[in-house]
Amino acid sequence: MSLAAEAFVSQMAAAEPWPENATLYQPLKEDQILLSDCASSLAVQAYLRMCGLPVQIICKVNAEFMSPSGKIPFIHVGNQVVSELGPIVQFTKAKGHSLSDGLEDVQRAEMKAYMELVNNMLLTAELYIQWCDDATAAEITRPRYSSPYSWPLCKILAYQKQWEVRRKINAIGWGGKSLEQVYEDVSQCCQALSQRLGTQPYFFNKQPTELDALVFGHLFTILTTRLTSTELAERVKSYSNLLSFCRRIEQTYFESS
Repeated sequence: MSLAAEAFVSQMAAAEPWPENATLYQPLKEDQILLSDCASSLAVQAYLRMCGLPVQIICKVNAEFMSPSGKIPFIHVGNQVVSELGPIVQFTKAKGHSLSDGLEDVQRAEMKAYMELVNNMLLTAELYIQWCDDATAAEITRPRYSSPYSWPLCKILAYQKQWEVRRKINAIGWGGKSLEQVYEDVSQCCQALSQRLGTQPYFFNKQPTELDALVFGHLFTILTTRLTSTELAERVKSYSNLLSFCRRIEQTYFESS
């Protein structure tokens, strides 16, 4: 998000307090939503819960096409519609709700670097496995993505989405990777996260930040989503402190509600 866009969002958001009827939109949970979208949506839900901000989850067949950025999830707060975790963090910050204000500048820079790592490695790996692994695309991704639509629209939309994602994967240099290389990238990312977390409850000690919400969203979804292979989840399970981290956030912010 550009500085001008951030300033505009901040100005609009700050004018009104957080309402009780705020809503978060995502695809149908049981039949349609994919691994990457579920992870991104869960990350936003975790972040809002950590901030103590209520939000109602609404599942819509056309949530992707309702989103201003075309990405999941997006929130509708008052007369504002904001999509994706980064802009949503800025939006809530403008309303006086921030998880990272207490960090020093060096810590904030480190937090952003790890968030980039998660987005560049875990999110990209999820997209690769969904759309570039032929078995997963045929057995899970295309059927789920197209499930709400009738023939021939279901086929058209699924193959169009697959083409778009594969073009993006090729553009960032992942197109030539094997599935094993992608799994290895996931392992390296998890190792870096595990080392940074150490024995702390959260990445910056006792209080969660948006980094914790983002990591939880992706790792928890990887651990609980059925794919054609369990290898992706097994890579995460190799790090016991990351498993404890996921369980801690689930118990603290989801099971108590």
